[in-house]
Amino acid sequence: MEITEQCVVALTWTLKDTLGEELDVLDEPVEFLVGGDDLLQRIEQALQGFGMGKALDLHLEPEEAFGDYDEGLIFLEPRALFPAELEEGMSFEASALPKGCSAVPPDLLYTVTEIYPEHVVLDGNHPLAGIALRLHLKIEGVREATEEEIGRGTVGTGFFRIQPMAPGSESLH
Repeated sequence: MEITEQCVVALTWTLKDTLGEELDVLDEPVEFLVGGDDLLQRIEQALQGFGMGKALDLHLEPEEAFGDYDEGLIFLEPRALFPAELEEGMSFEASALPKGCSAVPPDLLYTVTEIYPEHVVLDGNHPLAGIALRLHLKIEGVREATEEEIGRGTVGTGFFRIQPMAPGSESLH
């Protein structure tokens, strides 16, 4: 079966920046809905017409991936608003930020990037914003999507969908 809109593709990949630093590796196949919300548009376009076993190398500029870095999404918040066990790298959905935080754009995930005695730095940018990426991916399987998957617009795993994470967790998917 070839990849078309509204099918499910199982992928493995290695993601690097343009300097060759490895950013993420997915050794076990994960399924994604093509034509939904699971993959970046540029990746979906590149996959069209290929089948199981094909390997692709893609170069993604920031505008094809996670956008340019926006300094307007950096916020300084009073340290006293946050719990004592706060650590750099922790993430919060906008709705879960402590009461008293300044007006931040909703529907973003904010990462604690620095902690000072008087304030905390929150970054609403995607961790890969502003970075050109090199992606080596392999198609491990292709199947028809179910009506339920098409209706939801997802198989359930988005490409680098960043979730609030516990300290020490480094998974991007």
